[in-house]
Amino acid sequence: MRIKGLLAGALALAGLAAAAEVPVPQEGDFTLKNFTFRSGESLSQLKLHYYTLGTPKRDAKGHVTNAVILLHGTGGTGKQFLRPQFAETLLVPGGVLDPARYYVIMPDGIGHGGSSKPSDGLHAHFPHYDYDDMVEAQYRLLTEGLKVDHLRLVFGTSMGCMHGFVWGETHPAFADALMTNACLPVQIAGRNRFWRKMLMESITGDPAWQGGDYKEQPKEALRVASGLLVLAGAAPLPFQLQDPTRDQVDKYYDDHFADTLKTVDANDLLYQVDSSRDYDPSPKLGLITAPVMWVNSADDFINPPELGIAEQKVKELKRGEFVLIPLSADTHGHGTHTWAKFWQDKMAHLLDISAPK
Repeated sequence: MRIKGLLAGALALAGLAAAAEVPVPQEGDFTLKNFTFRSGESLSQLKLHYYTLGTPKRDAKGHVTNAVILLHGTGGTGKQFLRPQFAETLLVPGGVLDPARYYVIMPDGIGHGGSSKPSDGLHAHFPHYDYDDMVEAQYRLLTEGLKVDHLRLVFGTSMGCMHGFVWGETHPAFADALMTNACLPVQIAGRNRFWRKMLMESITGDPAWQGGDYKEQPKEALRVASGLLVLAGAAPLPFQLQDPTRDQVDKYYDDHFADTLKTVDANDLLYQVDSSRDYDPSPKLGLITAPVMWVNSADDFINPPELGIAEQKVKELKRGEFVLIPLSADTHGHGTHTWAKFWQDKMAHLLDISAPK
């Protein structure tokens, strides 16, 4: 079924307006029994929520040939890929990821969206998951839940970008290609670790947090935490152009926090940010055999280009290409990762060079 304009059903599903010609996604849940986390903790039932577009195609031996997985960022969900800046460019007839051609899978990571998370009831007693746990759950969703035994492409933004590097190392033969947008394949340190630690301690240091067993959200903690997320994701030039007066900024500030306090759970956010604590694929980049298209933006606060890390680490990939999107009035800081107009040609090239012979 294809939609014309803004249909209420699609809006409720996506949380955002879907463009004309973008198919309405299917959604579902898959439950993993007795899932053990790397921390040693476990859940008797771990639910993964997901969205799909298109249908799987199989070769003569029954292997899936057209599956693509899209991995969201910290605090996001699979629905982020239904936003116009992504979907209207890629997920339309003739688009690089046209669902008539590809089986597109958009999971909610552990701790996010409709998947199992602290706010479901366990609060701060929820297992402390990390990126390896999240990738393992994605792998099992594909292989056990959706019966997908191969991926044409792993695409990820921000946290999903980091998951892409983990995917390439832990399941090197599973995907034909990896596209990683807005991250670095090294331990999170420097300013990146500093703001994350500030965010986490703003939550745990608020008396209203009550060890995670609060009855009402710790509002002051969430104000600080969500403000840090805005600063980390924003870029100075577009921000200045969007809100060029003091009054406009103050209104945006008030509106942002009013919305945040309605929708964000402190434990969920704490766990989401903490899940990056032991991420460090740098020692094993040489294990990645699939071609990698790695795209960062010059106005990214979280992954600033002046560090020079990407230019060095791309040399350790067997088949890697690094692209830096220049700063402009049209870029979106860290969030440029989801604006497909800036890099869709790179995705098309990657799919072309990685096509099975």
